[in-house]
Amino acid sequence: MTGIWLMAGVTLREAVRRKILWTALIAGALLLAVFAVAMHLQVVEFQGRAMSPFVRYQVEAGMMMIGLYTCDLLAVVLTILTSIDTIAGEIGSGTIHAIATKPLARWQILVGKFLGFLVMIAGFVAVTFAATIWVAHATTGVLPEHPFRGFALIVFECAIALALTFLFGTWFSTLTSGVLALGLQGVAFMGGWLEQVSGFSQSVHIVTLGVASSLVMPGESLWRRAAYEMQTQLAGSLSFSPFANVSIPSGLAVGYAAAYFAVVLGIAIWHFERRDL
Repeated sequence: MTGIWLMAGVTLREAVRRKILWTALIAGALLLAVFAVAMHLQVVEFQGRAMSPFVRYQVEAGMMMIGLYTCDLLAVVLTILTSIDTIAGEIGSGTIHAIATKPLARWQILVGKFLGFLVMIAGFVAVTFAATIWVAHATTGVLPEHPFRGFALIVFECAIALALTFLFGTWFSTLTSGVLALGLQGVAFMGGWLEQVSGFSQSVHIVTLGVASSLVMPGESLWRRAAYEMQTQLAGSLSFSPFANVSIPSGLAVGYAAAYFAVVLGIAIWHFERRDL
């Protein structure tokens, strides 16, 4: 385990040196600035309307969910973009030889790099997630129902994207790995929204297509479960909300995502151990 944590620390220091972490935090700050202005404008708009405080709270909670969803999307995209060069790039440039010749097993190198990036991404999610909730609460007084469950599911979604990026990196070049990882994330995004739309259209065929897409890449289903955990039942029942509780991933779907993650990371380790560097 010492070798794994040593490699994780090296990966974190490298991310700081290359300003990856600081760039991600700047992107998060810009996101929060836009979200804060939007929440303020919403509060100003509501001041001129006769609206029940209870209904107003649900609408503002829906606004908060939009901010959290944007944090989720940004975290997943940053996960892919910041890690695509880690395995594929080092293999392509030959710099992996300087690491692989040290007294570390190849699986320790890959797992250590994976944990280093996961810690960095989890920290980014924690900062942007907490800041978004703080802005929403300071502006409107709303709070998510189960924020820790939501946070854990979002980090889990990023972990799946990271595992896929590492898997592709052991097979393909940096560019190909990035295209494949982003393409699968697009499939997940489409599948999740197809399932969401199916709740309104009552189309069995759309449901089937959405479920099939989620099986190929289960990341988006974790977000929809997080949204279900964090919003109130009334907010989830509002038909105009993009996160209405019309297609809620079950515990079985979360279990499938866990198995998917284990298989993807396991294949990445297996292939990295055997491929010619």
